[in-house]
Amino acid sequence: MAPEFALALWGFAALMALLMLRAPIALSMMLAGAGGYWFILDQNALLNYLKTTPYHLFANYTLSIIPLFILMGALAERGGLARDLFAAANAVMGRRPGGMPMAVIGASAAFGAVCGSSVATTATFGRAALPEMLAYKTNPGFAAGTIAVGGTLGILIPPSVILVVYAITTEQNIAKLFMAAAIPGVLAMLMYLAVIWIVVRRRPELAPPGPVLSTAERLRAFRNVIPVMLIALAVVGGIYGGVFTPTESAAVGCIAVLLMGLVRRSLIWADIKSALLSTAETTAMIFAILLGAEIFNAFLALTQAPDLLAMWVTDQDFPPYGVLVVLLLTYLILGAVMDELAMILLTLPVFFPVMTALDFGMTSEEVAIWFGIMVLAVVGIGLTAPPIGLNVFVISSIARQVPIAQTYRGVLPYLAADLLRLVLLVLFPALSLWLVGVLT
Repeated sequence: MAPEFALALWGFAALMALLMLRAPIALSMMLAGAGGYWFILDQNALLNYLKTTPYHLFANYTLSIIPLFILMGALAERGGLARDLFAAANAVMGRRPGGMPMAVIGASAAFGAVCGSSVATTATFGRAALPEMLAYKTNPGFAAGTIAVGGTLGILIPPSVILVVYAITTEQNIAKLFMAAAIPGVLAMLMYLAVIWIVVRRRPELAPPGPVLSTAERLRAFRNVIPVMLIALAVVGGIYGGVFTPTESAAVGCIAVLLMGLVRRSLIWADIKSALLSTAETTAMIFAILLGAEIFNAFLALTQAPDLLAMWVTDQDFPPYGVLVVLLLTYLILGAVMDELAMILLTLPVFFPVMTALDFGMTSEEVAIWFGIMVLAVVGIGLTAPPIGLNVFVISSIARQVPIAQTYRGVLPYLAADLLRLVLLVLFPALSLWLVGVLT
């Protein structure tokens, strides 16, 4: 084995050891990366690197989009937008068998257009929709599983914090990645709705019909949701139409959600303060992981292991799609046991050069965008797949009366749809690239 690969493997081993000792992921990456950097060069080189890297990393204007999208989602959650979306979707679909779970999926997709976080989407609908679903005799495991899966639409439907991190890490265009995610995100929503229809048709007792609303109640629900849809249209449509940059659209969305909450009196000062504190905490966590990944990636760059691995894969003349399948399977395994953001930041420095070195009959930018959407799909699977599906744990912390095993059973039919969607994304790159070509 080449010395470079041996050093890189020792670095990964040290990182895994720290994680097994339950050290925070950001600290683990910093320590493993700094130790490797020191070993290859020396103490002075490491100190010089650490002296300038944090400033240059966090002075990147593009990073400002992350706290803005997080704040927009936090304000939307506290301003009752999810409740309004669920009420409107429930007014349309709730009176049919399986209608209330379908309403959760439809409302989650709409909420995803103003909230780029899966955890926030899951927690919000856990509070807004779960009590009513249980009141109308929806199976508890199926209800909790539906909300956990619906939460993944928070990152699958643009805007998405995960896609922003991918774009920054791989130096890709954020707006193009948002465009590429639109069709796969809508496809995910439609496939989830199809799963509910199939499951409830076979077992109607899992999701009996919900309430039958009067015409006046339905109209009131639709009126309440109009501002939300206008904000979503401004945020996403502004990006697609070239009116705003992604960062500008996030700022516009924050202001619009705040003003709507103040006008409707659904946001008070305590809610705004809570949203700001929550945004600060989440942003600090993400930025700490980004810094840790930057230090660890600098160590990997010194070993030259990623580039050497890409050259080796190219020289072996492996089938490009065979390599892609191996990478995606690795992501599926890691996603079931690791934090999704950390998984992406750890693997991209190794996997991305390999992908861009392969010949898929596309430009390097198209390969990068296509791979990003597939990674996003895998991250969505990891958020609900056992044994560590973060969204499942989030909904279980809210629905304490529902055993987590029941929630995982409720998730299983959706995981089958997720795997089918991933296969379609691999076989048909146009699902990810067609809209980019049309809008740019």
